[in-house]
Amino acid sequence: MRHHSPQRGSGEALSTGRLEADWGSTFPHGARRRRFSRRDGAGAGAPDEHNHKTMQLCRQVAVTLDEVLAECGDPLLQGLRVLNVEPAPDVSRLRVTLAADGEPAETLPLVEDHLARASAHLRGEVAQAITRKRAPSLVYFIAPGETGA
Repeated sequence: MRHHSPQRGSGEALSTGRLEADWGSTFPHGARRRRFSRRDGAGAGAPDEHNHKTMQLCRQVAVTLDEVLAECGDPLLQGLRVLNVEPAPDVSRLRVTLAADGEPAETLPLVEDHLARASAHLRGEVAQAITRKRAPSLVYFIAPGETGA
């Protein structure tokens, strides 16, 4: 015995046999159920939740980098403190703003060189501290005027 099921697009509703056109007349125009995607700003990707998660990630990265730099064996890197971490342009890359405490302006290129050499280690520490599939790349910026000489 063959079981009959309506073909896709035949216009029959599965349970009652009513036509889809009948269902459409039940709801006023625009009141039909709409599927939301992350681009619409509904559901799991809502803007408020996205912003909250982004800021949470930035705080985690800032705390982790501050701790790692303070425990670092390099005296130039130990003098750095994290001022701010922000997405640049999104969470796949983060801009880390640092202040060099007590470093004269002449030593800033040397500090940047040491920071560049330690960047792989710092990114690895961040990757262990956060729960993400991929660790964000980190771009460092030493804030002008934050150096105290």
